[in-house]
This record gives sequence, structure tokens and C-alpha cells, in this order.
Amino acid sequence: MFGIHDYGLFLVTGLLLNLTPGQDTLYILGRTLAQGRPTGIAAALGISVGTALHCMAAALGLSTVVAASDTAFVLLKLIGAAYLVYLGWGLLRTRATAIDETSRTPTLDWRSAFRQGIVTNVTNPKVALFFLAFLPQFVDPHSPTKLAALLLLGITFVFTSTLWCLTLALAAGRLRSTLSSGAVPSQLLHRATGVLFIALGLRLALAER
Repeated sequence: MFGIHDYGLFLVTGLLLNLTPGQDTLYILGRTLAQGRPTGIAAALGISVGTALHCMAAALGLSTVVAASDTAFVLLKLIGAAYLVYLGWGLLRTRATAIDETSRTPTLDWRSAFRQGIVTNVTNPKVALFFLAFLPQFVDPHSPTKLAALLLLGITFVFTSTLWCLTLALAAGRLRSTLSSGAVPSQLLHRATGVLFIALGLRLALAER
């Protein structure tokens, strides 16, 4: 089918990879716990858009630039790390608010979480390298439809990844509703998420290929 082989193995491998906790998982959980389920869902969808962009880049061969250039890899890594630290610092400075109060202005949270989800995913060079190494393993190198095969595999991965990300957001939203009641718990969640994002940024900055 379109030059794809071992499609079942690809599905299983993709599902296992989705279940493995990583930067995207922590971003979704952090956003949801700090700002609620709708914001978490928006963050999950932003991550999915970023994943789709990585898949398209891998299919079109753009990720080879990151793979071949140490400068491009380091630059993208530092941009992503700085952005995560910036998000974390913003959450640390968020004033204490009750959940009922924050729920009155959800639109801004949705939009910012969606945009930030895209940026945090796209600026992670390891994701680009992952798709560049992972997708071609399931494509016949002699197939005349390699591009279609890569795109189909990418769409499959994005679909399963989106389902998992939405599940995380819904589960974290339920957990938040049981943990949070009033200004103090809300502030603690914001600060904990801020520390988490800063830690993720530092880890990304120090990461090697």
C-alpha cells in the first residue's frame, strides 16, 4: 500500500512511543493542571499541529538540514529552550486566582496554549530527527510513491498521537478539579507548572544529539 511495509508494526510502535512520557506530555499536563481542561485540550491540539509539521518536513526532506548541520540543531534547540523558560517564568509570575475566576476568560488561554504548543513542539530538534529516522524504516526505498507513503505514515502517527494527547488533557482536567479549590491551590499549580517548564527548557538546552 503506497510502498508501506509492516504497517501493523508501525501502528504498535507509534502507540508505544505516544505512551512514553516526554516534553510534549509534560507540557499538556502542566497546562491542564494550571489552567484547566479547555486550555489543556488547546495545548494538545497545538502539539498535534507541531507534530504534523514535523512529519511533513521529514517527508519533504527538510529535516535533513537539522540532521546535517550542528549549527542548525543547536540554534533550534536554544530557541526552544529559551521559549520554555519564558513560559515557565510567566507562569511563576501569575497571580493567585480562583478557578472560577480564571474560567471567565478562557479564550485567551486557549489561543496562547495552542500557539505555544505548536512552538514548543516545532522548536524541539530531537522531534525532527526522530521522524527523519523513524518514518523511512517503514517505506520501501524502491517504491515510486515514497512521498505518499511517508505522508500517510505521518498522518497515522499524528492521528494516534492526537488521541493520546487529548486523553491526557481530559484526565489531567479531571485531576485538577479534585485538587483545586480557591486561590492558593491555583497559585501552587501555576508555580509548579512554571518550575516544570523551566526545567524542561534547561534540559533541552543541555541535550545532545
